[in-house]
Amino acid sequence: MFYDFIKRLIDIIGSAILAVLFLPIWIIIPILISLDSKGPILYKPERVGKNGKKFNMFKFRSMKMFEVAGKAAHAVEFWKANPEIFEKYKRNGWKLEINEDPRITKLGRILRQTSIDEMPQVFNVLSGEMSLVGPRAYVKPELEDAKKRYGKNVKGLIKKSLSAKPGITGPWQVSGRNEIPWNQRVAIDADYAQRRSIIYDLYILLKTPFAMISKW
Repeated sequence: MFYDFIKRLIDIIGSAILAVLFLPIWIIIPILISLDSKGPILYKPERVGKNGKKFNMFKFRSMKMFEVAGKAAHAVEFWKANPEIFEKYKRNGWKLEINEDPRITKLGRILRQTSIDEMPQVFNVLSGEMSLVGPRAYVKPELEDAKKRYGKNVKGLIKKSLSAKPGITGPWQVSGRNEIPWNQRVAIDADYAQRRSIIYDLYILLKTPFAMISKW
């Protein structure tokens, strides 16, 4: 109970401060996105939150829009027309290198490398759907595929990982980010969820800026 109260207090105060500090970003980035490519400023993908509850996560759009049945659709529709690349994406732990991912815009590469695309998630934290620190926010098909790909061992790790709110940053983000294989990432997330340590949260928060800078 004490951990949950302190963690929520840190989330509210921290995300409110970040929302104010990011004020120039809320103005500049939407302009740059509009100039770089057509489509909405924000992307709101569905993610699996604490205890499996689904929510829409806010991100600055870093991917192209695609024409589907005469309407603009987000890059997720790209996979339907490119199943081979999708299979490679899944085999590679549900990720592609930024330079080889055809969905990402020129500006999107910068936004992703600097993690600026994730900054709108402070509003998910304020609403209580996310935390400043926590496991990765997973996509449901990703979890289903992982259970088939990695077998029984990963099911328990997924369940433990989903016992905590997903975070803007987390243990695997400061431990190598996308270079870590998927099954190892979820194991790190599961370990984090079981620790329930405010000191560990503060350690991750302090380490996050350095992890971001190392990617520039």
